[in-house]
Amino acid sequence: MAEYPWYEQILKGETDLQQGDLIKDCPIIIPISTIDTGNIPAKVKIYDVVILSQSCDLEQQNVKFVLVSPVFELSEVRNSFDSKGKFDGFVKKTLRGEQPNYHLLSKSSLLPFHDEALVVDFRNVYAVHIKTLESLASANSRIRLLPPYREHLSQSFARFFMRVGLPTRVELN
Repeated sequence: MAEYPWYEQILKGETDLQQGDLIKDCPIIIPISTIDTGNIPAKVKIYDVVILSQSCDLEQQNVKFVLVSPVFELSEVRNSFDSKGKFDGFVKKTLRGEQPNYHLLSKSSLLPFHDEALVVDFRNVYAVHIKTLESLASANSRIRLLPPYREHLSQSFARFFMRVGLPTRVELN
């Protein structure tokens, strides 16, 4: 079977964005749970994110807000499990596509902050203004997920997003 590289490095100063770009330290505005008219209190969280919006929409400037999802190093996720067995089960299920709210990406030696496997968390997806992402992208080097892994990420997100919970079981007899 042919081997394909997972990532390419995009140099500092480059502002073009594509699906699968990993952006470090992206500010995410999170409104509080109750919103009144007038001032809307919010907090800002900083996440490493992966771009989920389609590259063609970004290139043709069809979007003002870009869909992103947080990514976490596998060791961060491991710390949230109370046993090695449960963590190992999580990884195996995620690799088989049985954990639709997560997706695994291979480690990369191209940048030091992504030197281990990454977990993409689809449970919380955010919209970030394209100018913010372009500014962050040009300020630092970054890595970009390459085909076929970029398409696999997109397909995983689609499977998560299109889930349908039926109100009753299918009757067979």
